[in-house]
Amino acid sequence: MGLDLALSVATSGLRLLDRQMARAADDIANAGTLGHTRKSLEGDALTVSGTGQGVRARVVARDVDLAVQAAGQRAGGDVAAAGLRERLLGGIEAAHGSPENGDSLGGLFTSLQSSFIELREAPADPVRRNAVVTEAENLAARLNGVSDAIATARQGAQDALRAEVAAVNAGLSDVARLNTEIRGEMAAGRSIAALEDERDLAIGQLAQSLDLSVIRSETGAVTLVARGGVVLPLVEGSTPFSLADATVGSGAFHGGAGTLPGVMLNNRDVTRQLAGGRMGAAAELRDATLPRMQAEADLAAAQLAHRLDAQGLRLFTDAAGTVPDPTQPYAGSAMIGFAGTIRVNPAVAGDPALLRDGTHVVVGDPAGPSAFTPNPVGGPAGFETLLDRVLDFSFGAEQSAGVAQPGFATTGLGPDGTLSSPLSGLRTLADYGAALVAEQTGARAAATEAGSRASSLQELLDARMQERSGVDVDAEVAAMVQLQTAYGVNARVISTIQSMWDALFSAVR
Repeated sequence: MGLDLALSVATSGLRLLDRQMARAADDIANAGTLGHTRKSLEGDALTVSGTGQGVRARVVARDVDLAVQAAGQRAGGDVAAAGLRERLLGGIEAAHGSPENGDSLGGLFTSLQSSFIELREAPADPVRRNAVVTEAENLAARLNGVSDAIATARQGAQDALRAEVAAVNAGLSDVARLNTEIRGEMAAGRSIAALEDERDLAIGQLAQSLDLSVIRSETGAVTLVARGGVVLPLVEGSTPFSLADATVGSGAFHGGAGTLPGVMLNNRDVTRQLAGGRMGAAAELRDATLPRMQAEADLAAAQLAHRLDAQGLRLFTDAAGTVPDPTQPYAGSAMIGFAGTIRVNPAVAGDPALLRDGTHVVVGDPAGPSAFTPNPVGGPAGFETLLDRVLDFSFGAEQSAGVAQPGFATTGLGPDGTLSSPLSGLRTLADYGAALVAEQTGARAAATEAGSRASSLQELLDARMQERSGVDVDAEVAAMVQLQTAYGVNARVISTIQSMWDALFSAVR
């Protein structure tokens, strides 16, 4: 090997080592940077006719387990979805009160029943009458609070959906931009590793909003497909998703003749195709979970008012004095939103003696309550007929002896009549109230548990990702020491060659 070739080989080795040390230093400096993965820089030996000509550096590359990365992104979306559910459902749980303290719906149904039992023992006692009115007001206020909390959560879901639409549009634009840059760098033969890190980070953020899959092409670009097969458009600066602002009322719903706007993708409604992440969770809460909860609360309020009214005591009404009929279909009825408007009848609050005497005549029906005539003015102070009817039938499982109470509806719920409730097989007000509290407050606990499981999985996958593709600072420092040693050896080779050249030139002169 000639001196000039030896010098060329040694110099190419120095150039490779210099780039490798720069790569290691960059990894160490960015070890804590979100989304950064370990990079590698290898060299290829150059030979001509079997003679070594030095080394050539490859482009900087990375080694990422795409399956683990995708699973981690999906787990991140599950964590984000559970967090949104937990936040919005937490207000409903708080509004229900505490079963342990007896101030939840189930407890207040029982407290109202107990106050009637005490009044039955002394029907003329004004203190006990006022106690019944107070318990009735507490129950109405609790129903109002639960309804308000559901309405607040549903509006929150609509607002969250709009925020996610904006976030997805921004994320898709970022991915589109990075696709363009990656294609350009790849075509020029330059490293795309850092840009791929940046794009994966953007995709990870998108996955928190919407469950998606990534399809990678040989050109370096990616295609994003949402669950359900919806291909997400990638055009820099575009806003393919849109959602109009809206005030969500108890009777609002999406689809058909509904007034709630849908999530549009290039002018096509894809609301019901959304799944996963915060966007899917917000759509499901707005259009299914929360309207069902509202219907359950409305049914509790309507059955309460109706069962008392059917026995001759109009204790609860809405502001217009109406008592909804829970035997009618829920959709389109006066029951919608009744939990938010139920109140104690002002006539009873102004004259608690009506709790003993009754508010109106009941015409007997073999398939319903028996006949009832109110206690007339000047009638017996110990009149017990109405109180017996209330305790035996309004709070019981029968309308009259041998005639069962109509069950609480479990289907045909929601403003559009498409929803179903799991609260089946219940007959008494206290049982339904207790089950409603358990089911609706349990939804928040279920969201917390789901978030905990998803978070544990995400941590496990992140650990695997870090082990496979993360920067190990200790290993990188050790590698730099080795590279420095090799650099020193190459430098001595060059120094020796230089000395030989100097000696050769001196001999010639």
